Amino acid sequence: MPIPFPARVLIADDHAVVREGLKAVLERQADLQVVAEAVDGLDAVQQIAATDIDLAILDVAMPRMTGLQATRELTRRRPALPVLLLSMYDREQYFFEAVAAGAAGYVLKRQADRDIVDACRAALRGEPFIYPAALSALMRDYVDRAARGERPGRGPLTPRESEVSKLIAEGHSSGEIAELLAISPKTVERHRANILDKLGLRDRVEVTRYAIRNGLVEP
Repeated sequence: MPIPFPARVLIADDHAVVREGLKAVLERQADLQVVAEAVDGLDAVQQIAATDIDLAILDVAMPRMTGLQATRELTRRRPALPVLLLSMYDREQYFFEAVAAGAAGYVLKRQADRDIVDACRAALRGEPFIYPAALSALMRDYVDRAARGERPGRGPLTPRESEVSKLIAEGHSSGEIAELLAISPKTVERHRANILDKLGLRDRVEVTRYAIRNGLVEP
């Protein structure tokens, strides 16, 4: 799916100063355009239903409907819409909840001026955005599972599907994976569908989490 230019972005945060700060950062980029603002999760869901939006940025903690609740609702209504969650909390459980809700990434507010543009572009490419502390949490979980005697990396995937999972987790597109493995893009998409079906996953973000936890991507 082609990336729109410029991508139309909605920002939802109950603090006007945060919305203005994010808007100022994003609108310095030629490929990102803030076309809508929302004051809470419910407002965001309603605006997205009525507006042509390519990417949503939602604060985790908002009145009426939280960013997590709004993400779940948007995932149900518009599963192809990438959503980034923005939070002041650097806690791994919030990151895992964001992933479970269907978010494409989780950005810390204190690092937003540095990370938000990269996070937006990754989400629009269909790739996850994982801030370093969350990546460390995923790796700790992998180590803990291995210490309990579990066997990360041994699962229902074929060797080729494991290769594809690894490359997906590393951020490669279907075309790049096809070139690296010398197979057709259609074959890559078939492997991708099989991976999601076998593992009960929904998207690239969850494949990335699986790949890290099961040793397909080097810590």
